[in-house]
Amino acid sequence: MQEKVAQARADYKTLTLPGPPGRGLSFGFGVGIPHNGPQLYQPARSGPGGHRSRFFHSRMSEVAIFVAQALPQDLLSMHHLELTDSLRPLLDARHADPFSVLGRHPSPEGVVVRAFLPGAEEARIVDCKQPMTRIEGTDLFVWAGPASFVPERYQLAWRMAPKAPADEDSATEHLGSATEASEHQAYDPYCFPCQLADFDLHLFGEGKHWHAYRLLGAREHRADDVDGVLFSVWAPNAERVSVVGNFNGWDGRRYPMRVHGNGVWELFIPGLEAGELYKYEVRARGGSIGLKTDPYGRFFEVRPQTAAVITPADTFDWQDKDWIARRAKHDWMRTPMAIYEVHLGSWQHGANGELLNYRELARRLVDHVKDMGFNYIELLPITEHPFDLSWGYQATGYYAPTSRFGTPDDFRWFVDHCHANGIGVILDWVPAHFPKDAHALARFDGTALYEHEDPRLGEHLDWSTLIFNFGRNEVKNFLISSALFWLEEYHIDGLRVDAVASMLYLDYSRTDWVPNRHGGRENLEAIDFLRELNVITHDQVPGALVMAEESTSWPQVTRPTYLGGLGFDLKWNMGWMNDTLRYFGEDPVHRKYHQDSLTFSMLYAFTENFLLPFSHDEVTHGKHSLLYRMPGDEWQRFGNLRLLYTYMYTHPGKKLLFQGCEFGQGEEWDCTKVLDWYVREYPLHQGISDQIRALNRLYLEHAPLHSQDFDWQGFEWIDCHDAENSVLIYQRKSGGEPKDPGAEHLVVALNFTPVPRDGYRIGVPVLGRYRVLFNSDSSAYGGSDYWNAPESIQAEALPWMNRPASLVVSLPPLAGMILQPESPSASAATPASGETQRATGER
Repeated sequence: MQEKVAQARADYKTLTLPGPPGRGLSFGFGVGIPHNGPQLYQPARSGPGGHRSRFFHSRMSEVAIFVAQALPQDLLSMHHLELTDSLRPLLDARHADPFSVLGRHPSPEGVVVRAFLPGAEEARIVDCKQPMTRIEGTDLFVWAGPASFVPERYQLAWRMAPKAPADEDSATEHLGSATEASEHQAYDPYCFPCQLADFDLHLFGEGKHWHAYRLLGAREHRADDVDGVLFSVWAPNAERVSVVGNFNGWDGRRYPMRVHGNGVWELFIPGLEAGELYKYEVRARGGSIGLKTDPYGRFFEVRPQTAAVITPADTFDWQDKDWIARRAKHDWMRTPMAIYEVHLGSWQHGANGELLNYRELARRLVDHVKDMGFNYIELLPITEHPFDLSWGYQATGYYAPTSRFGTPDDFRWFVDHCHANGIGVILDWVPAHFPKDAHALARFDGTALYEHEDPRLGEHLDWSTLIFNFGRNEVKNFLISSALFWLEEYHIDGLRVDAVASMLYLDYSRTDWVPNRHGGRENLEAIDFLRELNVITHDQVPGALVMAEESTSWPQVTRPTYLGGLGFDLKWNMGWMNDTLRYFGEDPVHRKYHQDSLTFSMLYAFTENFLLPFSHDEVTHGKHSLLYRMPGDEWQRFGNLRLLYTYMYTHPGKKLLFQGCEFGQGEEWDCTKVLDWYVREYPLHQGISDQIRALNRLYLEHAPLHSQDFDWQGFEWIDCHDAENSVLIYQRKSGGEPKDPGAEHLVVALNFTPVPRDGYRIGVPVLGRYRVLFNSDSSAYGGSDYWNAPESIQAEALPWMNRPASLVVSLPPLAGMILQPESPSASAATPASGETQRATGER
């Protein structure tokens, strides 16, 4: 050793100009070799005239590294090799501030570098080729020396000890083989400063970071020209949080994170790439340790595995720019909206019964939807969820399309393909509640973080799920950011917000409840959240729709927030759906006693922007399929179903139909089975399919059926009082009066009994000839062709049903007809007498 030092001193003397006597050899980069032997000390300044040439600097660096390699390890100060109280928590995996002890820190020698490398045999600092010394009895390695030896961003190299074959399952590529020793090299995560901006953290704490998914989660990141992955998670009550994964053997001691004042934990791990599995190991205040998946994870393993997957930055080449531009200006209120509701896991399977990829599903779905005439697809929740039988309504990954059907880019392709074919995509989204799965949001940091501590506020008894704490800023951030994530990152056209009624009322489906601060049952925090959600989504994503599944009579659900409403665009008309299905479940002979079940909907039809849903909820849980909810024999069941669809498509409101209903599936929906597509080979089922196709075409093409869905100008009763014959007659209008230039109107006549109504006179608004635009009893749809209507029917100037003109038709059994004027007269007919007659009794 003395010989090497002497040689280094000799090399140095050849490069140094004379300095002050007795000063010894001084290196300007932080190491000196006095005449009395090598030791570490602070660098001395050069004396007067002690300049160095460029050549000197180059040579100096080489000599310094050589001398440093020659320095004996026993010169490391003993206090660095002591296991101090500040280091012990690292060994116990409970250190809340690992950056205070790990990494590069000032010391009397210049700097001290510490690394915790469980399972490593030896370690060194790559940049200065310095070996690190193990603190006895630990996996802590330390080096101390001149500051200039180790750059601020430095790499470590370590050798992993071989492990017994029994431990092979825990071995990982990053830390080496389970049975063989291996060498590894990477930048030290603990030499990088904080990567999260204070302003972002402030917004998050204030509940105003609407794009929290750009702050939290795991994402590819570059720090000081070093590539890696930045992890961040909110867990304010945790004692310690670590990143674990395949890259560190799922060892929570390896990568503990730093915490910010608002409870956000952060760690940048250099060298990690997309595709790695990871979770967070969370140590609660009480000492319990749990593995938690990332609340902001973008992709997850296929169930039953639950680890998150690091995803690459989005580089998907979207082709829907024109669609997005048109959507922002689209007047959806005055245009048709025919929605096909789909559960991807049971719609269609592969040849061997396997689940299809998003891309193949897109191809098949788009072909089917376009053929049937729908212009929107609504997906039951595809956010990641562990339990198939939940249908997706118990989500654990609010930022991840489920991996059952492919990757995030596969789902982007799904949406892009739909848009390319003129099909909008609506996503069922569940902010009301979440499951109790231990790996997910429940008691995330050992406390009720996303939920309420009090089960009267935080638990939904019907579904055995937990209710979000809507009054907490960070929880609002989480949910609103999730909504924007799907609308912005996946170009989703709308969100259907599930179970809104359960959010609005504190006593929803419970007898033991806690009143609000005013003593009422309204959930004030949830109301504020919903209003904020709607304001922000409409502001950030013009043209995107937000729909409420709200089953109560809560007022102004679809009115703007500045008028006191909740701000939704559409509300599911659950009242209409329940009344209608209850009416159709009656034996036709008794329907005359229940006519008000149909007419009642028009008392409130325009108080909200309603959507008429025959959804998944109506064909499961023992309710039977729509076909088998109809009374009578086979012929009557199909006739009733055709009549039901005719009534739906001619009633004000946007339309939604669940998969299988478009061809009259007989079996109740089962999410574990594929639809009974084979039944379309039977004429009656094919007739239903053809009828839906025809109704969608009429609905899309004729303005009276869609342009005034939310205004009395679009609907007018002609006769709703003929309960004895169970007949309804009404008019759909495009606005204005029938005689106005450009105004269009259609007359709808419905017979809800299997008894034909021959010679039935109906009032019409104008004279002229009318043609039968649609007849659900047509043999083309499986009907009886009871009335072969002439090509046109002449209206007479005979007042009837409070209308100035009338015509006579035969109403087929269990059928509906749509009549269209061919050439309405310039003016309405004049009544033949002072009083307008009304049809009663015999027709």
